Amino acid sequence: MLIQSLEQKTKLALTTVILTLTACTAICIFTVYQSSKLVSEERSQIYILDGDIPFLAERSLQEANFVMEAKAHIQLFHQYFFNLPPDNDYIKWTLGKALYMADGTAMKQKQAMEENGFYSDIISSSAVCTIKCDSIQFNEHEKKFKYFGTQLIKRRSRDLKRSIITVGEIENVPRTQNNPHGLLITNWRTLENKDLDY
Repeated sequence: MLIQSLEQKTKLALTTVILTLTACTAICIFTVYQSSKLVSEERSQIYILDGDIPFLAERSLQEANFVMEAKAHIQLFHQYFFNLPPDNDYIKWTLGKALYMADGTAMKQKQAMEENGFYSDIISSSAVCTIKCDSIQFNEHEKKFKYFGTQLIKRRSRDLKRSIITVGEIENVPRTQNNPHGLLITNWRTLENKDLDY
C-alpha cells in the first residue's frame, strides 16, 4: 500500500513538473514573439517632437504614392520645358531644370527647337509661353505615360493656342536636389503639337 502510494505521488510530481516546464516554455516563446512584434512595429513608427509633445508620424513607401509622384514629376517637367518668358537667362535656367528630370531624348528635342529658332523667336517677339496640363494618362505597370496639354503663346500682335500631346516612360533614380521625385523621363517624344486657334 505504501509503495503504490509512493509511486502515485512520484508520477503526480513528475507530471506536475513536466506540465510546469511546458507551460513556462510556451509562455517564454509567446513573450519573445510578442516582444519582437512590438519592436518591429515601433521601428516602423516615427515620432516628431513639437517642444515636449511627441506626435506620431506615419512612414510611407514611395510605392504607395508612385502614381501621384510620377504624375507630379511629369507635370513639373512639362512646366519647366514649356513655360518660357522672353528672357534668355531664364529660358536656359528653366530648360536646365527640365533636363535634370529626363534623359537625352529631352535634350534632342531642345536642340531641334533651338535649330528651328523657337527660343530666339520667343525672345525677339517678346512672347510668353505657358502650358496647362489637361490630363495625364499613366500606366503604372508599364510605367508609360501620355501627357495632354494646352500651350498658350502670347505675342504683342496675337495669341496662339496649341494642343500638345507627349508620351514617354518613367524610371526610378536616386533623389537629388534637382530631381526631388527620384524619377527620370525616358523615351520622351511629342506626338502632337498643332494650332487650335488664334
